[in-house]
Amino acid sequence: MKEDFETIIFRITDRVAYLTLKRPPVNVLNIQMMEEISDALLSIREEKDLHALVIRAEGKAFSAGASVEDHMGDKAEPMLHVFHKMFHLLIEIPCPTIAVVEGAALGGGCELATFCDIVYATEKAKFGQPEINLGLFPPVSIVAFPWITGLNRTMELLLTGETMDVKKAYEWGFVNRIVSSDQLEEALSNLLDKLKSKSALALSLTRKTIREAMSVNFAEAIGKVEQVYFRDLIPSKDAQEGLRSFVEKREPVWTNA
Repeated sequence: MKEDFETIIFRITDRVAYLTLKRPPVNVLNIQMMEEISDALLSIREEKDLHALVIRAEGKAFSAGASVEDHMGDKAEPMLHVFHKMFHLLIEIPCPTIAVVEGAALGGGCELATFCDIVYATEKAKFGQPEINLGLFPPVSIVAFPWITGLNRTMELLLTGETMDVKKAYEWGFVNRIVSSDQLEEALSNLLDKLKSKSALALSLTRKTIREAMSVNFAEAIGKVEQVYFRDLIPSKDAQEGLRSFVEKREPVWTNA
């Protein structure tokens, strides 16, 4: 297993894998970080005795999302492919996945957290998909969120780009449990103890069958979304203006084209 990661910490202890985002100050997901996350997930794809993967972060945010700079120019397409690779691998690994969110989980960070099987969050956590403010849309959310929170709420969230506090995220089904910061480690330990008391095979087959029973082929669905993203959205004047305005720290001027 690769151990010389620069942007994450990854370890396996007592049948649990821990992946910690470590790119201060707000864990922006650049291409290197996404590749390292994928490498860590690949290393456990064939592990049969893992009972859980815990994804959490150092610093003041879970993740502020994918790097805007990596959306621009020749980086855009390879960035999205390596970003989506993480989600393919999150489906393929055998064990349940748990996100622990403290602070903001926005954009790609929100997708990474809420794509996990179970989400624990503290009172300071917040969630949102602000891509529409840059003239973009979030492909993973388009595929996954209708199953988490329903069509109308997905429309509201993605079309407004508004950020939810943790209470609303819980009410909408993005968070399983809100835990105070001082009780977080105990709550996580209790959850892991419950999972470690089960058969790893039963856990694996249960989560696999639940996703299959939803009748959604993630690979097929995300492939269709990618086509629209690269064919119609990224080349548009508004998408390019949204990305430039973010980098230049100014308000975008939309042409609706």
